[in-house]
This record gives sequence, structure tokens and C-alpha cells, in this order.
Amino acid sequence: MPEPTCDPRMTGAGPRVHGLEAGHQQPGCRAPTSAGPWEKPTVEEALESGSRTVSRRYLSSLKNKLSSGAWRKSYQPRTCPGSETQEPEEKKIVRELLETEQAYVARLHLLDQVFFQELLKEARSSKAFPEDVVRLIFSNISSIYQFHSQFFLPELQRRLDDWTTTPRIGDVIQKLAPFLKMYSEYVKNFERAIELLATWTDKSPPFQEVITRIQSSEASASLTLQHHMLEPVQRIPRYELLLKEYVQKLPGQAPDLADAQKALDMIFSAAQHSNAAITEMERLQELWDVYQRLGLEDDIVDPSNTLLREGPVLKISFRRSGPMERYLFLFNNMLLYCVPRVIQVGAHFQVRTRIDVAGMKVRELTDAEFPHSFLVSGKQRTLELRARSQEEMISWLQACQAAIDQIEKRNETFKAAVQSPEGDPQEQELQSMELGLRAPQWVRDKMVTMCMRCQEPFNALTRRRHHCRACGYVVCARCSDYRAELKYDANRPNRVCLDCYTFLTGNVLPEEKEDKRRGILEKGAVAGSEQSLICSFLQLLGDKWGKSGPRGWCVIPRDDPLVLYVYAAPQDMRAHTSIPLLGYQVTAGPQADPRVFQLQQSGQLYTFKAESEELKGRWVKAMERAASGWIPGGPNNKDLSD
Repeated sequence: MPEPTCDPRMTGAGPRVHGLEAGHQQPGCRAPTSAGPWEKPTVEEALESGSRTVSRRYLSSLKNKLSSGAWRKSYQPRTCPGSETQEPEEKKIVRELLETEQAYVARLHLLDQVFFQELLKEARSSKAFPEDVVRLIFSNISSIYQFHSQFFLPELQRRLDDWTTTPRIGDVIQKLAPFLKMYSEYVKNFERAIELLATWTDKSPPFQEVITRIQSSEASASLTLQHHMLEPVQRIPRYELLLKEYVQKLPGQAPDLADAQKALDMIFSAAQHSNAAITEMERLQELWDVYQRLGLEDDIVDPSNTLLREGPVLKISFRRSGPMERYLFLFNNMLLYCVPRVIQVGAHFQVRTRIDVAGMKVRELTDAEFPHSFLVSGKQRTLELRARSQEEMISWLQACQAAIDQIEKRNETFKAAVQSPEGDPQEQELQSMELGLRAPQWVRDKMVTMCMRCQEPFNALTRRRHHCRACGYVVCARCSDYRAELKYDANRPNRVCLDCYTFLTGNVLPEEKEDKRRGILEKGAVAGSEQSLICSFLQLLGDKWGKSGPRGWCVIPRDDPLVLYVYAAPQDMRAHTSIPLLGYQVTAGPQADPRVFQLQQSGQLYTFKAESEELKGRWVKAMERAASGWIPGGPNNKDLSD
């Protein structure tokens, strides 16, 4: 085995390289006094801190070096005392390249022919550990060893021997550089190999005995197997470093200049290939960690996925009054809606719903009760969610939209999502076109007190609430006693209302009666709140309101600006009270609370209480204008809408 020589690039401004050169300091070469940028952490320190943390931190550092190009900076090499000759500078670099390659091949021989083969032999004879584990640890080290020992090293040796007649190496490296891309497989597998090595060293005494025996041998130079396994990861940057200096030392008219520069570019490409492998390894590791937290469900695990964002949100329930804690994982192709597990044994989350990004839409919700809320509408399900802050909500919307845009770019036939304001005719038309094709947004139970189709009030016994699975309306049992196949639910029959049944099936029921004439109170609160001068909840005080309840959803519509409509809930299709405001007087209430005000006219008295003085002032102003006959539409009219 050739004796390694002093490596002058171990000191000075150049990057520190861990490996054989670091392990054998030749006499006469002074050790570096300060640590270079590649010495944080050293291999020994890294190995002591734990194999998993070590490898990821080291490879991340290596990737940053490759990306920044900082390690390609030129520098003046140091030489050992007495080693100066009359050789040209470029030949000295080629000689150094050859000598370090000889030492590197010796280490590859140790990895492949000693560690690898001895562990395989022990696995076959003792059956104490699987042969597949050994092969996974050493990856494609045999191919790397064969390439360097049988091709790269002999070519370099021949060129240096014939330097007088053929003073060039650029053409040789050009020919062999493409094979260096095989390193990406080794680098990608490196972290897993280190973990397997640590696991089986603790688990199997025969495994540990083989490694310990080889590590204590003279060939191993008292260095650990992990130390030797790092050398292939660092070897390509080493080639580029030396070739960079070789190009700088060549005379301007040197015949090898053009080939050497091209070879340098090819080496750099191989280094970037390894960099990409490191990035891919980190992505797969992060993806695997996420899958473990999700319980590794078979229909979710896919190595091609990319995690874009994750985090907690609150789910706005259509039945419960308060939001519920949930957790989202956004991938490039799907959104996972998860429930945190109370007892976190293994998986931390349970997947409730998977929503495909293809066909998904997102938009902000304007909900006074739940600020920072947004809607995620997918083919499988529609969710109303609430973020912890406005910034977090915007971040979720941007991340989801970016994933949607990426899917659309890959599929030119996909129809772009239309994000119109809620209730806009364009949105309503789109919803009717997509009826049954995607999960609807369900109207919350507390937003209605009557069936949204027949306007009959709900009660706990004879008229219970149901949701139409096609449009999301809250309807009674009579109005939802129909079944239609919905494409978003794998064409399974679902409960739908009469209107959706007719639309989806084309069937008109014989018993269907003509719509009765709309009464004066049958003015939907939904339309009123979206096209109103002012609307909000007001507390209803006094006996005048009877059994209507402590609160009412009050609306002065734009298309009927002289009438106050009072609903039991914001989504009701019929008001329980309407008050023509023309001629009424608006006065302060008799109580001391400044939020109370009254409407009074010829023995009629209605008392209201707003949630704040500011809201009371707006209502008083709106009612006074309506009482005086004011109609919106003039050039100086101001909008009082909430």
C-alpha cells in the first residue's frame, strides 16, 4: 500500500477534509493551529454526539458548502520542508492528486474488501444478523471501489508516468467524470447506513465484535468505521478543489487548459449531483418522520410527495358552538385533515380526511364570530377552519394556493378555480355546475331555526335538522327524503333535498306542488345580510317580542331600506317579525345601559340592545334615516353595512 504523503491543503484558507489525510499526519508537516470551516464538527465530536444528529448536520453543512461555492476559493498551498523540487506547479498538483487517490483507494479497499466482506461472512455463518442489513449499510461501495481501483487510479498513474510526452489530465478526467454520479446513491443512503450501523452494533454482539476487531487493526489506523464511511462523501469536493488549482497553475497557452476547464465543469456537475442527493435524502427523511407521526397509512405513504406546510388549526363545527383542535399536513398533492391523538403511542395523529389538491379551492371567510377563518373546499370534503392569527391564515391560503397553481400548471385542462365573494352570482352558478362533484360547505345548525327549503320551524321531536349532502343546506326530514348519487362520494347514494334531487337526476316528482306565493316575511336572511345597509345580532328586550328569544338577527336590506327584518338566525329563509320604519321615532331606552335604544310609534314600542355603543350608534343612525324616508342611491349617501 502506498505511503500517504503530506497534504498541504489541510491548512491555511482551504477547506479541511476529513479522511485518510486527516488521520495520518506526516513528520515535518505542522498540524494546523486553527480549525477550518469543515472542522465544525470534527468526525470524532460528531460521532460522539449521536449518529443520527451527526450525519444530518454534517451532510447539511456539506450541502451548504457545495451550494455556496465557498470551498472553491483559490489559495496558496503549503509545502513540507525539503519537498520542493524543480517540477512545474501543475505537475506537483497532479502528483498530489495521484497520491491522495492511492490513499483513497486503500480506504475503499478497507471498506469493501475488509469491513463489508467480513461482516457478510459473519452474517452467513452465524446468522446473528441479516445479510441485507450489511448490504444496506455499505450501499454501492463495491462499485465505487471497482471504479477507482481499476479505472481512475490506473489512468492517473499512467499519465504521471508519461508526463514528459503527455503533460495533461483533462481528457482523462472528462472521460471518467460522468461515472462519479454513482456517488449520489451512496450519499443518499449515508444517514440510513449510519443509523443501521448504530442499531446493529448495540443489538448484535457478533456484529460489534467484527467491527471492533477491524477497527483495532493497523489498516484502520485506529479510526472508526463511521470515520471511513465519511470519506466517499467528501471525495468529489476534494477532486474539484485540486482540479481548480490545477487550472489556475496551467500556463496561458498550455495544451491541457481547455480540457482541464471542461473537466472542472464536469466535476462540479458531479458535485451538484451529490448535493441534489443530499437534498433528496433530507426530504425523504422528513417525509418518513411525518409518515411515522401519521401512523404510516398505506394509501398515504408515497416517496414522491413533498411536505409544504403543517400546523394546528381550529375546525368550525356546523353542530357545536365552539371550534375544535385539528392539525393539517399540506403536501404537493393532498391536504390531510387530522385529529391529535390523546395517547400518543406511535402515531401522533389520526387522519380524518384526505382532500386532493387537484380541484381544491381556498378563500377567506368573513365571519364576525370566528375571525381569521378560511374555507377549504375539495372534492372529498369542505372545511371551515380558523387560524390563530391573520398572518397564519394568509400563510395557509398562500401555501394552499401555491400547491393548487402547481397542479394546474401540470394539467392544462384543469379548470381554474373561481374565487368570488360568497353569494356572488358567478359563485352560485359555479356551485350549481359542480353540484354533486365536490363536497359542499355545510351551513351551521345554529345559523338557522327553520328548514331552508319549506321554511317550517325546526323542533327536537317532529321536525329535526338534516343536511343536504349536495348543497349543504339545513333542511327538515320531509324536504330531504330523497337519494341521489354524488360523484365526490364515489357515486354512492346520499340524502339530498328536493331541489338538488331534481337537478341531479332530472326527475320531477308527481306529488310536487307549485310553489306557494311568498309571504311578506319570506325574505331570506342570507340575501339580506349580503346586500344590506346594516345587519347584526341585537338583543330583544321586553314582552313585545313574546317567545322570539333573547337575540335576533336584524337586517335593513338595500332593496327594502324602509323595513327592519328580525330573524331567529342569520341563515333563516323567513323572518319572524318585520317592522316598517317609516314614521317611527328612535329614542334612548329607559334603562341606564347606554347600549339600549327603542322604536316607538302610536302605542308600538320595540326595545333593542346592541353589543357595543358604537354598534348602537350605527343602528340608531340607520333607523332614523329609514324613519324619515331616506332611500340609498344618492351621490352623498354613505354605506352603513357591517
